[in-house]
Amino acid sequence: MKIPNPLKHDENSDNSWIEYIGLGTQLAASVVIMVFIGVWLDKKFNTEPILTLVFSFVGVIGGLYNFIKSVIK
Repeated sequence: MKIPNPLKHDENSDNSWIEYIGLGTQLAASVVIMVFIGVWLDKKFNTEPILTLVFSFVGVIGGLYNFIKSVIK
């Protein structure tokens, strides 16, 4: 009896969703990391909400770009 490898993509199997498990985590991580960088820079340069907002938007745009690019591929 051969045990199927769940990480190997096979057109006949229903395990194609495994490739997309990490995409949501990558999206969330990019936003959270960029917000923390923005908060740190705001505290360092005393520009309270501006850099946090800029970096959070950059994180959202970058994360969505990577998400959409991966889903289309």
